[in-house]
Amino acid sequence: MRRNIKSYLIVDGYNIINAWDELKYIAKTDLEDAREKLIDVIIEYAEFTGRKAIVVFDAYNVKNSRETVENRKYITVVYTREHQTADSYIEKFITSLSKYDDVKVATNDYAEQQIILGKGASRISARELKLDLDQAKNRMKQKNSSETKKIQRNWLEERLDKETLSKLENIRRMH
Repeated sequence: MRRNIKSYLIVDGYNIINAWDELKYIAKTDLEDAREKLIDVIIEYAEFTGRKAIVVFDAYNVKNSRETVENRKYITVVYTREHQTADSYIEKFITSLSKYDDVKVATNDYAEQQIILGKGASRISARELKLDLDQAKNRMKQKNSSETKKIQRNWLEERLDKETLSKLENIRRMH
């Protein structure tokens, strides 16, 4: 029996923002901008890798906040409810998935990493996530570059036999 295995990348949003220097710097003055930059990067990654990505931001200390789920292109962004950490949301979400799904969780939180591993998911650190993203971007650039080359090098003379080319050249010279 063949199972429909899904691939997920679950990102502990604030944990990653605080681990990446460029996002941490932005977050000091504009947390919303830092969140959006992280989301944009994860959208690109999800689009290229085909993984379903979920970025979780906790609203643990936000008074009267309700859980909010935004479905965006290629990813889901979750803002947890008041008194719920991203960790607890992620643990609950992983439990809801099939044991056959391929689940990666990006966090630097050691306690969270242990729980993730215990639930059958794999974990990647913020640094490893950054490397994965950079590699995906490089592969995307290479793919786009090779597609551009294919488009640019679509010459008629490369597809015709010598006899036909010669006839066309004679016609061209006559005019």
